[in-house]
Amino acid sequence: MTDSKEIKLYATHPHPCSYFGDREAKTIFIDPEMTPSAALYSELSRRGFRRSGNHIYRPDCKRCKDCIASRVPVNLFTPTRGQRRTIKRNADLNTKILSSPSDQSYSLYERYINGRHRDGDMFPPSKEQFDSFLGPSNAASEYVHFYLGADLVAVAVTDVLDDGLSAIYTFYDPQFSQRSLGVYGILWQISQAKSRNLSYIYLGYWIRDCQKMTYKTDYRPIELLINSRWVRLI
Repeated sequence: MTDSKEIKLYATHPHPCSYFGDREAKTIFIDPEMTPSAALYSELSRRGFRRSGNHIYRPDCKRCKDCIASRVPVNLFTPTRGQRRTIKRNADLNTKILSSPSDQSYSLYERYINGRHRDGDMFPPSKEQFDSFLGPSNAASEYVHFYLGADLVAVAVTDVLDDGLSAIYTFYDPQFSQRSLGVYGILWQISQAKSRNLSYIYLGYWIRDCQKMTYKTDYRPIELLINSRWVRLI
């Protein structure tokens, strides 16, 4: 196994920030020619790295530290009243865990981006974008398909780490927005991690002043990686 101290890191040039229109961002990522072991990928996740496609990266903005890695210790998690309602609301869904996206996945993703994220940098959606972002990768990924009867209504992409699950992305049919399927996808992964005796769900970056990213602290307790230490918020 390659030691984390031996990894080659590369940095992007400054580029427009995806979260704040008046800021520039900079990202570091591991050597794209390298295929990290499951243990190394897990260690990088504990150090605040995330995966997008086959790239494992971390923000490295000198003037801004607002992107803070987050994870939920699943054995301590207690759902709120609203989260319990979401679980009950979706009790009629059937679940299949696949090793790659089903043939229906892209059309669902396309409807999701068109219906929910027309103002984001993932619009307009394309099959090439979908494949590079969410298609099969070097990671041990699972594609959790949620069905209402025969209809695919949501997909949660999750990576299996040695100490938890990393919630990469969830997309769903916008016509079922009242079901809170994004919330349900996270709650399902928390339950799944518990059943596998894993300790955490890694939720990606919490950004206090970005409305789209503040939802992560709805899952309590949560741990934030601050100054290289995981700090627990109750």
